[in-house]
Formats: sequence, structure tokens, C-alpha cells
Amino acid sequence: MSGNIQLLTDTLAAAKQEDRAALIAYLPAGFPSVDTGIAALTTVLNSGADIVEIGLPHSDPVIDGPTIHTAVDAALRGGVRIEDVLRTVREVVEATGKPALIMSYWNPISRYGIERFATELAEAGGAGCILPDLPVQESESWRRHATANDLATVFVVAPSSKDERLAEITTAGSGFVYAASMMGVTGSRESTTEAAHTLVRRTRATTDLPICVGIGISTPARAAEVAAFADGVIVGTAFVETLLGAPDDPSALTALHTLTTALARGIRTPRGIRTQP
Repeated sequence: MSGNIQLLTDTLAAAKQEDRAALIAYLPAGFPSVDTGIAALTTVLNSGADIVEIGLPHSDPVIDGPTIHTAVDAALRGGVRIEDVLRTVREVVEATGKPALIMSYWNPISRYGIERFATELAEAGGAGCILPDLPVQESESWRRHATANDLATVFVVAPSSKDERLAEITTAGSGFVYAASMMGVTGSRESTTEAAHTLVRRTRATTDLPICVGIGISTPARAAEVAAFADGVIVGTAFVETLLGAPDDPSALTALHTLTTALARGIRTPRGIRTQP
């Protein structure tokens, strides 16, 4: 199996052809166990998500809010390893045929070995990595190995990013651009879409890459608002909360199916009949 940035590109292009945003779901690997995490991600993809971000648990998740932090901590206490994360990618891609990326802080990849990680992620069928804390100016080694293994490198832009910085980030990235809808850590919260809409517009001036918006999106209504102007809508905390709140694995999978279906329905309203923010 080889790295599959083309599957990611084709998936985003297909959503655009359907005049809608792609639904991108995040869950950390190994939570509540490796096997249940694989089942959860597979359920989400089979219930209407287009793409998944699989979190690589790290002991210092600085941009993650308390909900995701709780799940990541549980995965680490359960003994999850990078080998389990790669197994999760492999089994989810094989089960669904849909793209899976790893969301990771840079430190664990660096310690594991850049070339080794890129090669093994490609062999598992992964589409690439989202690297929120890797500065572009320090990313050349990773990007070289990612390109050699047909992997996307997704960087994060924020409302505070200056135009020159946006251009630098989007020029270096591939696959899509992750636009943080607001400053601060991840989590479910009420907010307007104005800042995200402005950021997407500014970022579009620098790149032809799809722009996907995440952070603070937890309901079908909010997802639909963001889908009116973004190429993808990224939801994480709502999925993690669903797993945390379920009394057992069957209930968790049922609840994930229900949530994903509702989110997918929200973003599949054609853009032309939505009210633009």
C-alpha cells in the first residue's frame, strides 16, 4: 500500500463538484482502546464523513482543549504506541476506502524518526499529516520525506496570521489548508463565523489548495454555516464527547452514527440556497 494524497485530493474535489463542503472528523487513536477507536473511525466514515484525522496521542497536547486532552490521556494510559496509530490508519483505510490523515505534534514524529514515520505512514495507506506546531521554516526535512512518500503536509493558519505569513504557509503546504476558526484551544463553544469567513477569504488569495475550517464547530447548524464558505468542515471535540459520554462500545458507535449523519446532512445543503455569513 502506498501513500495516497491523490485519494485526499479526489475526495475534496468530489465534494466541490457536488457543491458542498467535505466533512472531516477527528478522533484520537487508541481511545477508548485501539480496537474500539478503529471501529469508531470506521463508523464515522461509513456514516457520512468524507475524511478522518487520526490523532497521535502526545503527553503535551498544547492546542487541544480539555475534552480531547482527557481522551488523549486515557489513550496514553492505555499504552497506545505509534505502531497502534499506524495500524489504526491501515485498518480504517482498508475498511472504508476513504482518506485518513494523522494529526500530530512534531515531537513524537521527530523522536520516532522522520523518514521512518513517513515511510510507514505511506505503507499504511495514510494520506498525510496535519502538523499544527511545526514551523514552516523548520519543515524542509519532513516535507522532503512526505513528498517522496506521496503524503500531504497540512499546515494550520489562524486569524492572527499576517498576509505574508499566510502566503508562506500555503506555499509550503499540500493537500489542504487547515484554517483555525478562532484563536485558542480546540473545543465546543459558541462563536460567530465572521473571523473564519475572513480568514478563508484572505487565505484563498494566496493558494488554490482547498481550505478546511476547524475549532469550535460542534453542531450541524454551525457546520452548515461554515460549509457555506469553506471547502471542508473539521469536527473533533463533538465526536470525542460522544465517545466519552457513552456507557459502552455499542452505544458509542450508535451515537457516533447519529452525530455523523446529522453533521453530514447539515453540510450537504447546496451552497446556493444557504445564507452567506
